[in-house]
Amino acid sequence: MINIALAKSDAEIELCFPVIQMLRPHLNPSNFVSRIRRQEQQGYQLVYLEVGESIKAVTGFRISESLAWGKFLYVDDLVTNESDRSQGYGSALFNWLLDYAKSQACEQLHLDSGVQRFAAHRFYFQQRLEISSFHFSIHLSQ
Repeated sequence: MINIALAKSDAEIELCFPVIQMLRPHLNPSNFVSRIRRQEQQGYQLVYLEVGESIKAVTGFRISESLAWGKFLYVDDLVTNESDRSQGYGSALFNWLLDYAKSQACEQLHLDSGVQRFAAHRFYFQQRLEISSFHFSIHLSQ
């Protein structure tokens, strides 16, 4: 049975680390919980999809508002455990995000995806997402 829940306790957040590290390999397990707690102060929420006692997929998101998009849900992170892909877990978690966004009166859902992530792009197209803009960035420490 699939269970989707907000990671509220430190233990639940820690259980999400191995899956989210597949998307964010630079993260360190020793400060993961404190980073999540800091981001929560800015509206970030971490959600996991669990089957039995195994975490299969994780997403992190925030709700915000802008002049361009109105009220929106922004997906910071969305990843399924590599060994559990193509089993519907990503779709189930994505559908949960859509339902949650609607329940919070969001007008849109947005996410960015690295240009090299072709498999993720196929998934996003299957979920009816469209490429609506380019995202530009600059590292300020260089």
